[in-house]
Amino acid sequence: MTSSLDITRRAALHVLGATPILLGAAAPSLAAPLKPSFAVTTPIHINSVTLRVRDMMVMTAFYGQVLGLAVLSADTERTVLGADGVPLVTLLNKPNDSPDDPSTAGLYHTAFLMPDRKELGRWLITAYVNGVPFTGFADHSVSEALYLDDPEGNGVEVYADRPHEGWTWKADGQVKMGTDELNVDDLVSGLPRDGKLPYTAPAGFRIGHVHMRVGDTAQARDFYVKATGLDMTALIANESAAFFSNGRYHHHVGSNVWQSRGAGKRPENMSGLETAAFTVAPDLMEGLRTRLKTHGTDMKEDGSALVALDPWNTPIRFIPGT
Repeated sequence: MTSSLDITRRAALHVLGATPILLGAAAPSLAAPLKPSFAVTTPIHINSVTLRVRDMMVMTAFYGQVLGLAVLSADTERTVLGADGVPLVTLLNKPNDSPDDPSTAGLYHTAFLMPDRKELGRWLITAYVNGVPFTGFADHSVSEALYLDDPEGNGVEVYADRPHEGWTWKADGQVKMGTDELNVDDLVSGLPRDGKLPYTAPAGFRIGHVHMRVGDTAQARDFYVKATGLDMTALIANESAAFFSNGRYHHHVGSNVWQSRGAGKRPENMSGLETAAFTVAPDLMEGLRTRLKTHGTDMKEDGSALVALDPWNTPIRFIPGT
């Protein structure tokens, strides 16, 4: 990709080796609260993720100083980071875990949603000038996306949605999502070409979706559609990837077999995804409970939350809220 910023993987140095990062909480945003992004206004949407990490200090530095999340609480066992006081990422201290294996079921990426396109461009510039290495860039028609990995190899997407009123929905109920070249020049046009770490996430910064590595997309469809009640919004590339959402969002969950086709139960004591959590409107919880039981999903009650195991043994939490 040609760009005036010359953003290439060759030019980008690993951020933790190229730039000193100060460990600690990102400063709280002083901006006025924005209208919530469409992704988090649907009755069911992504709440947060929990990751098992082998190096708590390095991982806290990445999510706190590069992605701009504030440390909301921390002890020797876990660190909780978020934006606007809302928990988004919990890191569990598991120094003896084996490294995540991309051929297993697990996390493909956590997708952090910017409140608008300008904030995405600002973060791109900040990341680039500080040597953050990217793994990809894409225009998905419904959104513009930047891809990278955290220091332990967990995929990260940082993206901004285009207005949902302009998305194209087909007769079969699927949304048009492409994978085209991202116009980086246009994304950063008119923005200052500087940025310093630590970065502070803007007001309204949230997790818009999670994308999972699975063993079989048909099994993912069975779980997310029949058991949890999400709608399938896209099925692509010879069923190698399937996407699901609530409330006509383009997707709250992605699933693919690009590296993990045929994967079985996720191994224990492996770094990476521990659990993904959804927020569910309180009046939908009873229907969800009934659907999970009818489906035969392994499920338990955890206070007011429901915890269901997906077909690959990853706990998926459903938390009542708005």
